[in-house]
Amino acid sequence: MADDDRSIVDRRESLRRANEADRGLLTSRLRALARPTQRESGLEALTYRPAAQESSGYGRIRHDLYRGLVEILNPQAVAKATIDQVQAAIDEYLDNAIAANNLPLSAAERAQLAGDLLYEILGLGPLTPLMTDPTITDILVNGTAEVFVERKGILELTDVRFNDEEHLMLTIERILMGSGRRVDEATPLADARLPDGSRVNVIIPPLAVRGPSISIRRFAVRNLTLDALAGQGAISRPAAEFLKLAVRARLNIVVSGGTGSGKTTLLNALAEHIPARERIITIEDTAELRLPHPHLVALEARPPNVEGLGAIPIRALVRNALRMRPDRIIVGESRGPEALDMLQAMNTGHDGSMTTLHANAPRDALARLETMMLMADVDLPQRVLRDQIGSALHLVVHLARLQDGSRRIMNITEVAGVDDGVVLTQDLFTTRRDERGEVRMRPMGTTPSFKELMYQNGTTLDDALFREPA
Repeated sequence: MADDDRSIVDRRESLRRANEADRGLLTSRLRALARPTQRESGLEALTYRPAAQESSGYGRIRHDLYRGLVEILNPQAVAKATIDQVQAAIDEYLDNAIAANNLPLSAAERAQLAGDLLYEILGLGPLTPLMTDPTITDILVNGTAEVFVERKGILELTDVRFNDEEHLMLTIERILMGSGRRVDEATPLADARLPDGSRVNVIIPPLAVRGPSISIRRFAVRNLTLDALAGQGAISRPAAEFLKLAVRARLNIVVSGGTGSGKTTLLNALAEHIPARERIITIEDTAELRLPHPHLVALEARPPNVEGLGAIPIRALVRNALRMRPDRIIVGESRGPEALDMLQAMNTGHDGSMTTLHANAPRDALARLETMMLMADVDLPQRVLRDQIGSALHLVVHLARLQDGSRRIMNITEVAGVDDGVVLTQDLFTTRRDERGEVRMRPMGTTPSFKELMYQNGTTLDDALFREPA
């Protein structure tokens, strides 16, 4: 740490101001945001912990000052305060702590420290700069020393580090605070949602052997449209036009793909073409969909509390949604027995409903649906389940993330019914690498069998969409 003449002057000024203040009470701005038990405490409540002086590094000083600040501040008061009010309280805290402990900080370091503490209190600490980078789609924290990010589908290691496991746990507490979730030894994992819509998963020891882990899935500030996806090469323009018509014609659609393949992004893009006069109910584990629709009801499942009680699963919300007069039901992701209720809703007047699921191919998606329906503990033969799938679904749209990191729609597949207990499918569009090594989507030259259904629903389908341009 630098200890030049400027820092000496700064320390003297801090000491002068501290001596002028009432050393028996917290300063007025800090007192307004302090915990009730700290509001009449002595100055020692502000001081820098002596044990922290074992290391003179800037990071160590920042971390220990942050620990002391967290002990004082009332999270509810901070949540209601403006940024300027929190910054003023931090400045007064720093003035007292620097003076009481004679910390050798230059003016530049003092200013940097004030900014860092603001990040720690209002933001996500060391992760804050990553959260403001629009090119980052995933932030993956593997313990204190490894923070990876994903840019354009490629993972890369950053130079972001946490001081120690306690610093990482304080950041986790800050992340979960806004959603009312918590983690501890009894409940060592949690899902949450940040104010910007980003999805967070946290898992800590003893389940996480190498230390606490954070996985943050970020979403674009603006939803990508089908036209924008076509412009990026994720889908051909004829296929994008067909999907627009399919949504308007109230076809039932399943979006499948692997983790990070873009299922939620596509679901958002598809839902933009639902007519404004229709009532939509969305159901998700963690609310991620952002639909620009005038008549939208968003439902979110509730996990069990610390006693293991009070859980409201997705299946219960799907059943409740049927009593809410929906035109369309959108399940963010089907993972279990709710798949049966979803397909029954599609078969009983809620045409145009949509969901996503994890699968490696369109046929695998149908097999997974069948497996999830069996999880509902219903005594139905396999033939009946497949009849449900064949009569309810019209399209499976399958996505994948390629080796270069790009996300593409690989298949648009029609579910053409059931024959002798087998669900029939046919590809309408497929993405393949051609003889020149170019990856692109091509129509298969087959007009879907639901063309007449689309016409009856007020949508005319042009056969030219399914032919290769001359």
